[in-house]
Amino acid sequence: MHIFSSEAQASENQSINHSVLSKSGVFLDLKREDQIHKDVSGNKFRKLKYNLIEARNLGYTTVLTFGGAYSNHIAATAAAGKMMGLQTIGIIRGEELANDLKKTLLQNSTLRFATSQEMKLSFVTRAEYREKASFDYLERLKKEFGPCYIIPEGGTNPLAIRGCEEILTPEDITYDIICCAVGTGGTISGIINSTQHNQMVLGFPALKGDFLNEEIKKYTHKTNWKLVTEYHFGGYGKINQEEVEFINKFYEQQSVALDPVYTAKMIFGIFDLVKKGVFKKNTRILAIHTGGLQGIDGMNEKLKKKKLPLIRIEY
Repeated sequence: MHIFSSEAQASENQSINHSVLSKSGVFLDLKREDQIHKDVSGNKFRKLKYNLIEARNLGYTTVLTFGGAYSNHIAATAAAGKMMGLQTIGIIRGEELANDLKKTLLQNSTLRFATSQEMKLSFVTRAEYREKASFDYLERLKKEFGPCYIIPEGGTNPLAIRGCEEILTPEDITYDIICCAVGTGGTISGIINSTQHNQMVLGFPALKGDFLNEEIKKYTHKTNWKLVTEYHFGGYGKINQEEVEFINKFYEQQSVALDPVYTAKMIFGIFDLVKKGVFKKNTRILAIHTGGLQGIDGMNEKLKKKKLPLIRIEY
């Protein structure tokens, strides 16, 4: 029996109790997608589910994908692939990481975990990595590594959208607003597809730029959504002391660990919008916790170098 052999149990919706919410008469629940599986949690479980099933059904024995040094997608693909009996290959951005691989693995918990799951790592230059979606480059990889099922960076493709359409359940119809952090646009697209016409979806991008609107439109024809772009904290993977303190305080008050790249920025944004009176009284909000907690160790390494407070949570 493999990890996707039966439908995942629907994740629980946890009520968030906070004075900011009670003063505004707004209700906020958090869908705990982070608790689906220890190593393949949140939207990574959803995105990989039908892709890895398809890989096996098509007779592939190897899956190849792309990611940065602290990629949640790389870690999850390595774990899920091993559980599915599939060899995994990770094309990793940054050829310098291979100069002293022993040191890299010692310092990088994400890549160390991926190798523990028997993922083969191939480190490439940033220029080469930018070719990751080109046909010619993908054909070269197939020649180098042999026949393999290729999943794009971040995992977003039509099969990933199908998986993300399973995040919302029929019981979630009671919510007025669904909130989701946005990376490549796949998760929010699946969520939008499964919403009712009277629900609004707010996406909180973790990176700068306006290209995400067009990416999302590739996967959904619905228009009941918009992106809230002012809570990226400087861009993808960027963090400051204010966000660290918010994560630690939220964990202390709610016993919920937030990842600093995606979910924490979204929750911070929701609270700020509530304070600003954006939501009407009695609005019911459901925020999606998309997992990604494995990246906290890597973020704390960055914070140490900047001499900033550390994220102090257990997960």
